[in-house]
Amino acid sequence: MMRNSVALMLTLTVIATGTLAFGAPQAGNALDDVLKRLDDTATKFKGLNAEIRRVSHTELVDKNDVESGSVAAKRMRPKETSILIKMTDPETKFYWVGNGKGVEYTPKSNEAQEANFGKSKDIVNQLMLLAFGSNSADLQAAYTIKLGGSDTVNGERTVRIELTPKTEEVKHYVRRCDMWINDKGLAVQQKFETGGGDYVLTTYKNMTLAPNLPDSAVKLDLPKNVKVTKIK
Repeated sequence: MMRNSVALMLTLTVIATGTLAFGAPQAGNALDDVLKRLDDTATKFKGLNAEIRRVSHTELVDKNDVESGSVAAKRMRPKETSILIKMTDPETKFYWVGNGKGVEYTPKSNEAQEANFGKSKDIVNQLMLLAFGSNSADLQAAYTIKLGGSDTVNGERTVRIELTPKTEEVKHYVRRCDMWINDKGLAVQQKFETGGGDYVLTTYKNMTLAPNLPDSAVKLDLPKNVKVTKIK
């Protein structure tokens, strides 16, 4: 069970963050150029579909937990985005976030955890800056951003950027986030370092921008008899 709303928000964010949309940077470009392209794309972002693979590494026991599935996101209104993730391997599990709330639902046990992020909204907002369509001014206010090197992910040429939280509250959950941006201007991989050698590495394939994504694509319908635990 998740311990609190911030923990649930972190789970949702580390799954969904890699779909942050950038304008396409080329290897060797200055950081200012990358951030300018981010601003250009942020104003245009409306929706997205992708395949997702997440590796959660626990250093103490040298263990990797792997999940895979799909993600959909839609900007409902300015500064509000709904995200629905459906993991299908090794088991079916849904994650949804939107309108200041988050839900984790496991069909096998017919149980859901629901969090209202009200009292944690400052930390949640800083984490959500890493998700969809954020502008460079907001990111730079919350994170120290550095340009990393060139790399190849799933055969694609990418540029890596490094984001370090400026506040200790956020660093308690995320020490650093790296993102790999391809030539099409999408983050095809991201890595959250959570401390002690632990990290979450998320890789995306077959990303498709979907400006006309229906609301139903990002809606989570829970069964009437589901057991819901409210997280305070």
